[in-house]
Amino acid sequence: MPLTPRPRPRTQPEATPHRPCPHQPEPSGRRIRSRVFRHRRAALLASAVSVCLVAAAAPAEPLGVGDRLFPYLGNPGYDVAAYDLSLTYPGSNDKPLEAVTTIDAWTTADLEHLNLDFAHGTVRSVEVDGRPARFASAGEDLVVTPEHPLGKRGWTRITVRHTSDPVSGKDQEGGWVRTSDGLAMANQADAAHLVFPCNDHPSDKAMFTFRITAPNGYTAVANGLPVGADRTGDTTTWTYRTQHPMATELAQVSIGRSAVVHRDGPHELPLRDVVPAADRKALEPWLAKTPDQVAWLESKVGRYPFETYGVLMAQASTGFELETQTLSLFEKQLFTEPGYPKWYIESIMVHELSHQWFGDSVTPRSWSDVWLNEGHATWYEALYAEETAQRPMEQRMKAAYGASDRWREAGGPPARPKAPAPGQKISIFRPNIYDGAALALYALRQEIGRPAFERLERIWVREHRDATATTADFVRLASTVAGRDLSGFLEPWLYGAKTPPMPGHPDWKPTASAKAAEPRTRR
Repeated sequence: MPLTPRPRPRTQPEATPHRPCPHQPEPSGRRIRSRVFRHRRAALLASAVSVCLVAAAAPAEPLGVGDRLFPYLGNPGYDVAAYDLSLTYPGSNDKPLEAVTTIDAWTTADLEHLNLDFAHGTVRSVEVDGRPARFASAGEDLVVTPEHPLGKRGWTRITVRHTSDPVSGKDQEGGWVRTSDGLAMANQADAAHLVFPCNDHPSDKAMFTFRITAPNGYTAVANGLPVGADRTGDTTTWTYRTQHPMATELAQVSIGRSAVVHRDGPHELPLRDVVPAADRKALEPWLAKTPDQVAWLESKVGRYPFETYGVLMAQASTGFELETQTLSLFEKQLFTEPGYPKWYIESIMVHELSHQWFGDSVTPRSWSDVWLNEGHATWYEALYAEETAQRPMEQRMKAAYGASDRWREAGGPPARPKAPAPGQKISIFRPNIYDGAALALYALRQEIGRPAFERLERIWVREHRDATATTADFVRLASTVAGRDLSGFLEPWLYGAKTPPMPGHPDWKPTASAKAAEPRTRR
């Protein structure tokens, strides 16, 4: 999920990045607009899977888009334009929800079978274009066989009636998070398909509509803006709709006995926070910080990219925070535990907020590109701490430099992280993609100068807004902004087994002790 676990508080919390928070790649620079659904060529693995897609007699089998870290994640042959997800909460978070997931998609190949990612629920029926379809499970895929094959470049609608189970299965992590009063979601990196059928890869962003029915007395909130709340007898159905495309791993639904707190952000941006109703007053001082944090980030990288923002403070023990689009997930304990210094908590809030630009609006095309999310979020977390709490960026980067070689050895270089450990899908979220990646950004700023670096950051989020992007895209844009080819400079920083010399700091050296290998202490 994203999620390098946040350290538990000491007198001074460690600096290890707390939370964190493709592959139907689209051509570089091409954007997905909120009201325009453009099908993309499924370039990755298309030739390798084409035989599987058209083999009439082939048995159901799991497919994937060829992601280096999650090879069976996502599915080729179609491009999702929109999800409509209806969930009925029974009033208890240990019982399955009844659900209907409707998917509108463009086909990008001739399909006799269509694979969806779905691995934790009972499928009751499937329809394709309004007609019953056969279905079977294969690995973590739901393989659908429509009555008639689907032709390339066609529009299709898949409707799956299923349950969504909030109780985790064996060797399954992520998806629903059970809170003390209901549910929330944490789908990063490989868990949205534990909640609903989908094309569960960040390269295939889509629009979302959520319809959540719950007993009266509960409040449901989801990504995007509210469309309505309709009360019928003992239940209320809450509807939310996104105005920008979203990756499945960023979906969020909160169901609980919650208060929704509204306020305006910069340029009348609607802000809404979701907190336990009983804790609203105590948490208000933290909620009130968001408008200024949005304004601070806008001063660095430009206008906030979405229709709303807010903080979801869940009564759950997760060990991480998560940048779910327009509604970031936090443990309530982060704000009530006295062991966390105020500046540290605020920097974590900025980390998740910065992901709305880096990771949510500009989404990695493959999971190997995740450093573009976490490195930038860590960068702005550190910059905010420097500018508002006198925590020097240079000191933090020097400590990261000392540990970087060990981080690379343990987890791979920033842009080529090692695969997750067996049974631990979120273990890709190691220090190498947090402070290790921020260190590469620091080196870039040292090399091209602050004005050029700041210009690069603004152009990056503007040019790739609502789209996906790769490490190669970043290197190309950095070279354009700098006016010279930076591939030779950036390649060792992003892909090298050893950390290159730091421009401007020839005295910085790797440190050998285990103690020095820990990221800088946040104090």
